[in-house]
Amino acid sequence: MQLWYSEEQTPHVEFSIKIDKQLYSGKSEFQRIDVFDSQEFGRFLTLDGFMQLTEKDEFIYHEMITHVPMAVNPNAKNVLVIGAGDGGVIRELTRYKTIGQIDLVEIDKMVVDVCKEYLPSTASCFDDKRVNIFYEDGLRYIRRYENKYDIIIVDSTDPFGPGEGLFTKEFYGNCFQALTDNGIMVNQHESPFYEKDAAAMQRAHKRIVENFPVSKVYQAHIPTYPSGHWLFGFAAKTLHPIKDLNAEKWNALGLKTKYYNTNLHRGSFALPTYVEDLLKDVENAE
Repeated sequence: MQLWYSEEQTPHVEFSIKIDKQLYSGKSEFQRIDVFDSQEFGRFLTLDGFMQLTEKDEFIYHEMITHVPMAVNPNAKNVLVIGAGDGGVIRELTRYKTIGQIDLVEIDKMVVDVCKEYLPSTASCFDDKRVNIFYEDGLRYIRRYENKYDIIIVDSTDPFGPGEGLFTKEFYGNCFQALTDNGIMVNQHESPFYEKDAAAMQRAHKRIVENFPVSKVYQAHIPTYPSGHWLFGFAAKTLHPIKDLNAEKWNALGLKTKYYNTNLHRGSFALPTYVEDLLKDVENAE
């Protein structure tokens, strides 16, 4: 008998992976958590039936959401990560010796515990002495701070369920207040390809534009995410993601990456015309 994981990406499209076995299934206070093992993608994590990461392609997402802001602000000392219970962003951040403090806010402790046990390739650096973990709602946490963080990385789930509050105008405004003058916020920005995902992307972009003087979007190809075409948001008070890219300093760090590089950094902000049009529609809306 063959076992398949299938995720409905639209009412007319499903994405399926043949699985060898299910390693874990449980339900926390917030969501259902499953871990599967597959021949093609290795182990992978789903929350409420939606793909979060696979061992084979997670490096793309985690490198692009982490190294893009760090290459623009390589002097960042204090970093806040919201979501990211799988540990992939933390793993990438701990590679920077210059960072002094990494605060992780994750609403669901069970996600962290499950990933530590079943996905050690991403959940390998939670014990770094610079990492402080707070198990609480990110929207509530961010309200407390002003001018504290150099970088905020919002590695949220999709804009419904536990992650819904991380796509609101209030949340983005609070992130703006919590950032230093050279602060940067980066978030996963959904896919522009399918209609429902594109609408969610536009809503998030509109709310970020309303709060940040600098608001740009960049892209990556992530095979196991809906359509494979994924966007990230770059928002800042002053720094521009291309004009202020410090490629020489970042390359001097000698970090070995599998996807990110500073040439790709520049190119990732060159978007297809249909995506530019989607963004302009909300930027120009009254």
